[in-house]
Amino acid sequence: MLRTPPPQTFPPETLSLDELVPKNHLVRKIDAAIDFEFIRELVAPLYCHNNGRPAIDPVMLLKMMLLGLFGIPSERRLVQKIQVNVAYRWFLRLGLTEKVPDASTLSQNRRRRFNHTALFQQIFDHIVEQAIAKGLVGERILY
Repeated sequence: MLRTPPPQTFPPETLSLDELVPKNHLVRKIDAAIDFEFIRELVAPLYCHNNGRPAIDPVMLLKMMLLGLFGIPSERRLVQKIQVNVAYRWFLRLGLTEKVPDASTLSQNRRRRFNHTALFQQIFDHIVEQAIAKGLVGERILY
């Protein structure tokens, strides 16, 4: 007789994202090599500090855009990948139960804050400078 197995239930477990992401994962290497904190100071003039809706963390926003360069074709697909990829959540400092900013939030921030500015180029240049300083990128490759 064929029996249907009972619904699978999982007991609560306590572990950290850090335990789930392999030590040699690409996002760990990027995180160890690049200090993204400069982004907050660079984009501060684009944000209102005393009123309005709470903003998405600009470091998280730019890290999300960086993850999009990993062959993810759209912002909607990027959000879907982040929702299920533990390594991406670790890189963004998003817990397993924290909500991923939606694709609309990502695209509206990109369009309203960064389009028609030199900020992306400044951020890219700063990241490349850090990578060169750490020996991750040769200057010759850039030109």
